[in-house]
Amino acid sequence: MGFSKLWLDYRKLADSRRRVIISCDRTLYDSAAFEELKNAMTTMVPDAIVIWKSEVFDDDSYLILLTLHPELSHEEYDIAASMDITEICGGSETGLLYGVFAYLRQTALAGGFCSFTAHGKPSQPLRMLNHWDEADGDIERGYSGQSFFFVNGDLEINERTLMYARLMASIGINGVVINNVNVRRRAKLLLTDEFSDRLADLGELFGKYGIKLFICPDFAAPKTIGGMDTADPLNKEVVNWWESTCAHLFEKVGNLGGFLVKADSEGEPGPMAYGRTHADGANMLARAVKPYGGIVIWRCFVYNCTQDWRDKNTDRACASYENFIGLDGQFDDNVYLQAKNGPVDFQIREPVHPLFGAMNNTNLIIEFQLAQEYTGQQKHVCWLIPMFREIMEHHTRHDLPDDRVSRIVCGVAAVANTGDSYCWTGSELAAANLYGYGRLLFDEKLSCTEIAEEWAELTFGDDDKVISAVKEILLDSKQAYEDYTVPLGIGWMCHPNDHYGPSPWGYEFDRWGTYNRADRDAVGVDRSAKGTGYSLQYAPSWAEIYGDTDKCPDELLLFFHRVPYTHILHSGKTVIQHIYDTHFEGYAKAEHFAELWKSLEGRIDDSIYQNGCERFAEQLRCAREWRDIINCFFHRLSGIDDEQGRVIY
Repeated sequence: MGFSKLWLDYRKLADSRRRVIISCDRTLYDSAAFEELKNAMTTMVPDAIVIWKSEVFDDDSYLILLTLHPELSHEEYDIAASMDITEICGGSETGLLYGVFAYLRQTALAGGFCSFTAHGKPSQPLRMLNHWDEADGDIERGYSGQSFFFVNGDLEINERTLMYARLMASIGINGVVINNVNVRRRAKLLLTDEFSDRLADLGELFGKYGIKLFICPDFAAPKTIGGMDTADPLNKEVVNWWESTCAHLFEKVGNLGGFLVKADSEGEPGPMAYGRTHADGANMLARAVKPYGGIVIWRCFVYNCTQDWRDKNTDRACASYENFIGLDGQFDDNVYLQAKNGPVDFQIREPVHPLFGAMNNTNLIIEFQLAQEYTGQQKHVCWLIPMFREIMEHHTRHDLPDDRVSRIVCGVAAVANTGDSYCWTGSELAAANLYGYGRLLFDEKLSCTEIAEEWAELTFGDDDKVISAVKEILLDSKQAYEDYTVPLGIGWMCHPNDHYGPSPWGYEFDRWGTYNRADRDAVGVDRSAKGTGYSLQYAPSWAEIYGDTDKCPDELLLFFHRVPYTHILHSGKTVIQHIYDTHFEGYAKAEHFAELWKSLEGRIDDSIYQNGCERFAEQLRCAREWRDIINCFFHRLSGIDDEQGRVIY
């Protein structure tokens, strides 16, 4: 097999049953739940015969009942397991499948059949992955190989696609966008008959596993593939073209959930070219897909990407809020605005996006990034789940019954980190982000420690030393990465274009509007009421905190304020000493991670071990560059020595 099974690599159980009996209605015989359970039991109880139904039941048998219960909701399940009989109930075939995966997960972790009860219902209604795959096989910001959806310009459906669907269903993903939001070249043809048959096949496969298929269309498609001279969303001929195109597409592709659209952003076409609003564009598409139960997800990542670095009034952080806040209540009910978790672009530390809690009459989806574009590109271990959890539990302080982000949004999306590499994500440790993302969205009560332990044991087995080491690496990795890279929320000190490695002034005079404003006296961007005014986009109590240097949290100080290097943080350190200390501490943590990994030699699969060693070597090399270049940069500017007398190159 040319790919790993990741956390679905079922292992033998400590049980000597001679038969496993799966009993269910005949209508479930072709369901994914039945197939998964049958195949898993064949592996987990290798000496047993797995059969469907039986009138004979004895001490050498283990019985599993699969039933549908209409009183449960579509994705809901109940499990009642004992040492001899287990019943798994679902509100639908999808709910039943989730119950089967939950049962198999618990059984695998226990190492044998055990007694337990469980009830599952997703914490988030929409749990999506956005693939930035190109139709030619490339992946934008892809660090795990080429696309496995698109091969040689065609949409591929094979054993790997099936394994992907199983993996996603096992963590509760229920929506997948298969192509890049930047719609290039051949991907524009996804709306046409050239791809419709393969899309239909993929949609059918996804549907069996409870996953809706989504595609990214080109907003200018009436021009680029329809031969028209306009894509104006209020033009009647344009409206008719979209209605006709969607009618044909949804008729052919039965499990199509709708569209994800990037418009008027970073050069992508949109309604503003015709003097129209984002609501005009989104609603036009939403009305075209609504008869088929489709939705339109409209990205809020809209800003001026040709900013003059001399202009200190234009602030990229302000742009998304300014573009959309005035449109609250103007979007149709099947339009969902998708805003990134922070106002800039997937940095290791940003404030939570101010749109959450501010748009009470609009469906909102929060977007994360698993692909680690700015967090080590899957060469550095950086487990993002603690950050995701912190953001989801953030209190927006708007006047709402429950002001947490997790209760405000209607769903969650993440940029996928997969590719055609053997282990899907380039390294097993990067796969922990994918697993943790799905598990957190399905069950928000899970702690980060529980998710880390669960993934480590399902991936590496039950060796306590391995579990302990991997768990420590995961839980401490995000803070370590933040420590040895960018200080106090400033962000963007990476190389332009590829976004990897340190370059303190790489973006400082660039058009993208991402600056640190460092000079000999001070550092940071003034986003207070006296600066760009960005802090005022938050609820009043947060605006007061963020806008005041004495109240602003240390970890966001330089995002919101420009301060001298001698400014005293709440920690009692000066800004410059904090920069020095954290960069040395972060590198030391990275060294510790590498040592922990080396201690696992002989305890884990050798190919996984060697892959990890290579990546930790690169992480250490790059972390040292970050430490020395950033410290040297600020030392030369400030002229202030390290209090501890360490070498600053």
